[in-house]
Amino acid sequence: MRQPAFLDQSLFVGLAQKAAESPRGRQHHNFHQMEEPCHRMAVGLQPATYIPPHRHLSDDKAEVLIVLKGRLGLLIFDDLGQVTDKRVLQAGGECLGVDLVPGTYHGLVVLEADSVMFECKAGPYRPVGEGEHAHWAPREGEAGVAEYHAWMRAQFD
Repeated sequence: MRQPAFLDQSLFVGLAQKAAESPRGRQHHNFHQMEEPCHRMAVGLQPATYIPPHRHLSDDKAEVLIVLKGRLGLLIFDDLGQVTDKRVLQAGGECLGVDLVPGTYHGLVVLEADSVMFECKAGPYRPVGEGEHAHWAPREGEAGVAEYHAWMRAQFD
């Protein structure tokens, strides 16, 4: 039987450290087993991480993001890549998080080092598939990432 898992400062410090050491600038801590129907995770994030715009098309893939520590910028896009909404998500701030309905193009930028968010969505894990990547934005590792990431960050200057 699994024991309770706590979202405490010790977890946040460890995630921030691992995210800082990761080439991708982020680190996940899963509270779920991969076969469970509800996936719950804390994610440590550093400003260098690139989270490209994407969406989840399955009707069961609503996604909740809540900032536990730090500050993130959330961009919501239409199907052509135009920003339709943007919010600063900040622990203890005016807006702490978002409940994204399936099919919503979204991307995140990290506005404060050592940020941590809580993410919850239906399992099982499925990589972002065809039709879910934003056609107007580079994918992780592709040419143009640095420029596009800088543009995303500039939306919050």
